[in-house]
Amino acid sequence: MVDNQEMLDSLGRLIAIESVAVPGSSEEEPFGPGPAAALKYMLELCASMGFRTKNCDGRVGWAEIGQGDEMVGILCHLDVVPAGTGWDYPPFAMTLVGDRAYGRGTTDDKGPAMCCVYAMKDILNSGVTLKRRIRIIFGLSEETGVWEDMTYYTAHEERPVFGITPDADFPAIYGEKGILGIELRMPLRESGLLSAAGGSASNVIPPWCEVTYAGADGLSVTVKTQGKPAHASTPEDGRSAISAMMEQLAAVPGLNSPFVDFYQKHIGWDCYGGKMGCGLEDAQSGKLTLNAGVLAVEGEDLVLTLDIRNPVTFGPEDVLAPVRAAAGAYGMTASLTEHNPPIYMDKNGPVITALLEVYREVTGDREHQPTVIGGGTYARAMDNIVAFGPMLPGRELTEHMNNEYAMVEDLYLCRTIYRKALEKLAGDM
Repeated sequence: MVDNQEMLDSLGRLIAIESVAVPGSSEEEPFGPGPAAALKYMLELCASMGFRTKNCDGRVGWAEIGQGDEMVGILCHLDVVPAGTGWDYPPFAMTLVGDRAYGRGTTDDKGPAMCCVYAMKDILNSGVTLKRRIRIIFGLSEETGVWEDMTYYTAHEERPVFGITPDADFPAIYGEKGILGIELRMPLRESGLLSAAGGSASNVIPPWCEVTYAGADGLSVTVKTQGKPAHASTPEDGRSAISAMMEQLAAVPGLNSPFVDFYQKHIGWDCYGGKMGCGLEDAQSGKLTLNAGVLAVEGEDLVLTLDIRNPVTFGPEDVLAPVRAAAGAYGMTASLTEHNPPIYMDKNGPVITALLEVYREVTGDREHQPTVIGGGTYARAMDNIVAFGPMLPGRELTEHMNNEYAMVEDLYLCRTIYRKALEKLAGDM
């Protein structure tokens, strides 16, 4: 009989590890002590279940069951975004309240990773004979946007023939928008501000901002604003504290700030790029999204970092050209710091077809269809990987937000869906 309480207890111990990635920390812990501790815990847990395990120089790890020349992969990540503020419950201590499990990582991506581990345990304990091995690969730097973990894995370890990443939505994801990181720079002395800071990660709607400027009397004035965090791919779910700050500063009598003028003219509350001149859209994947995620002073420069998700039929230059034109008119530079091309797969292919059959069998949901998302998952890291769950249609999206939570019944359901899906992928498919 399936012991879901054991799974919840294991997830609670994983949530308690503050695994925010800090790249370049040390040779032994390349992404910092938190991700290293999370990997150690998961490999030990998997080994105790009878899985074969490997720690790949602290950069990535895997656990495997079954036999066969071919291998089905599960790509997940153990790092999380910073907790931020405004929590009603401790972010790094899983708290059960009613039918919800609160904690950073419960949905992104520790909860789904744990569901997959226990799904593998169920398969192993069942004694079923499969044609392919099943390997869960634990990444440690997904949230940084620079996937050194997956780069290391693909250079040194066996690649799956196909597989899933449990880091998106059900029923399945057959495409992902491109992801662009763009850094806008302006000399601080020319910005009209004395100092500025806001946001903690470019892929999160900034929940806070603090700016100091010179008042009419020459004295320094410091202003703070609060926002609502959300994932950058769904900016409509949040409220930007940086946008709130710029709107407030624009109303200050006598404040002459070129940076504020630029922000209000080309960003403001528009999260789809229209004011910047890059409001692109296509039938396959919908609208471009733009998030001004981090505002900071670096040396003598004021720096604004943009996270842009571009539709699948457009390239980086379609976005960069209007951004550079808008920034250049204010003496700002715009440089590309991240470029993840879009991916677009056959939604009628064998892998997505198999996953959809399992999802419909377990849930009875025949209404919702595979889709394209703005988020970036490990499906980009290797060929033939499909984002599959964990979010069920209609559920509130709380990843990257304060009070992130998963429905306990959904964790149980995911365990069943992943078990049946992995049996199908590793079997006669």
